[in-house]
Amino acid sequence: MTYNPDVHHRRSIRLRDFDYSSAGAYFVTICAQGRACLFGDVVDGVMTANDAGGMVGKWWCELAIKFPFVEPDLFVIMPNHFHGIIFMVGADLCVRPELHVPPAKCIEPGAHIGAPLLEMPTSGGHAGTPLPTIVQWFKTMTSNEYMKNVAQSGWPSFPGRLWQRNYYERVIRSDTELDKFRSYILHNPARWVEDEENPEMVRQTFR
Repeated sequence: MTYNPDVHHRRSIRLRDFDYSSAGAYFVTICAQGRACLFGDVVDGVMTANDAGGMVGKWWCELAIKFPFVEPDLFVIMPNHFHGIIFMVGADLCVRPELHVPPAKCIEPGAHIGAPLLEMPTSGGHAGTPLPTIVQWFKTMTSNEYMKNVAQSGWPSFPGRLWQRNYYERVIRSDTELDKFRSYILHNPARWVEDEENPEMVRQTFR
């Protein structure tokens, strides 16, 4: 079937009126193109990241170096997708309820959570960098390094692009929601067998 803009239009999944350069916390999900399982395996509810998965985690933690107003929080690398919490700090907090729970260190789920990186600010400041720009940089850096290792280290190739064109985010509006999403990240590997991104689940659905 040929492309028809009236039928195959792309619907934006960004919140229409939300200021994505504002301070806040976000739960972000980025999926590999075609649900390709490139980043490791889940065995008995435990995720073991391969070299590609480790590379993805490295670039997540690099966000704070690239963007001064970003604090990456807990994340999980799954076989074909990635979940992470990101704080945009230093801007006017009036757009959302204040979060008094400080972010955890940028570590993989299952590791010990030590002292917090910082306290969330309680007053206005610099507006920071828009979330889509941050996510696009993360996608670009991980894609470039992955492609380099396809040639140099024999990593499995991927068709077209490493990540899906879009991504998903939820604005975290309270301490309760922050705890909920951190818990979701920590327990995500244990739920892999019923995860909607699991290719096996997709196959079973259409049998």
